Amino acid sequence: MIRTVLLFGGRSAEHEVSILSARSVANAAPKQRIEPIAICIAKDGRFIAPERSAKILDGSEKSGFGDEQFSFETWVRSTKPDIVFPLIHGTGGEDGTVQGYLETIGVPYVGAGVAASAIGMDKAHMKHAFAAMKLPMVEYVQVLETDWKNERDRIVRAINNALRLPYFVKPANSGSSVGVTKVKTDGDLGAAIEKAFRFDEKALVERGVDAREIEVSVLGNEEPEASVPGEIIAGREFYDYEDKYIENKSQLVIPAKLPKEKIEEFRRFAIAAFKAIGAAGYARVDFFLERGTSRVFVNEINTIPGFTNISMYPKLWEATEIKYSHLIEKLIDLGLQRWRAREARRDSAMKWFEEVKALT
Repeated sequence: MIRTVLLFGGRSAEHEVSILSARSVANAAPKQRIEPIAICIAKDGRFIAPERSAKILDGSEKSGFGDEQFSFETWVRSTKPDIVFPLIHGTGGEDGTVQGYLETIGVPYVGAGVAASAIGMDKAHMKHAFAAMKLPMVEYVQVLETDWKNERDRIVRAINNALRLPYFVKPANSGSSVGVTKVKTDGDLGAAIEKAFRFDEKALVERGVDAREIEVSVLGNEEPEASVPGEIIAGREFYDYEDKYIENKSQLVIPAKLPKEKIEEFRRFAIAAFKAIGAAGYARVDFFLERGTSRVFVNEINTIPGFTNISMYPKLWEATEIKYSHLIEKLIDLGLQRWRAREARRDSAMKWFEEVKALT
């Protein structure tokens, strides 16, 4: 049995979404091989002990406040779980902070490491990594909050000169389309940027494209594979947080209706994006397919995508003939494989230091 900590909750705007992902994984994990252990990070940032965390998963307990007397690190030292499966979406979970903590206390975990998580979460750094791999992207302008306060007129002119309406304005560090606004007139630009600054000190203004929204799931470590592409048909004007999690009017078309050559292009770009940030385990890559030109643009990568049984990531793999329960098992195996390889390299490095010391 692989004793697997399902780490969920967190302080981000996606706290409730994280609970849904962890609940779904706990219910679907193959019981003959995986023993799930619930650990929640409350909205106040403190850890919650397993007994209460399990009640949060079944909906009988709230997750606003952590347990003052519970130490996750002490619990890990005494309980010795085999691996942690982080399911904290957005900031504080998908941005490398949790991964760095787990590295520090020496616990194996599922998914991308510290650097890949941080780059994937920060859309500005992510775009720099994609540009280095020559991946196609929509034109954008980065806006820092300090510059916006001091040089607003200059920034507005720069946006008007670089892009054409409509714009999409988004926080650089956020997930699930939180804080995203479609701007149709110049008069609405300021309010959209201010809204983005509610979530991060850095905003991106992107040229809006009339496009189909295509998503591809990626799975693996050094030799990742890509799923069939799927398409999101938004229930609102664009696929925002309300459409994803509240109104639930969007449609998922899996597999997407695309020519064979386009399918292969999406899969190739998805793997390239995965490698560009140095991801591991799993990620979902989102694209735009521009109407009229059929040009493909890489939009973003999500290193901890929504993971309920009806989320796009597992549904795409189900269409590529990997069932949800087996996908969970495979991700845990990939996490353990990566950790063993990294531990072997750490041991090798320490032996080298010992050898050098012996020569002096």
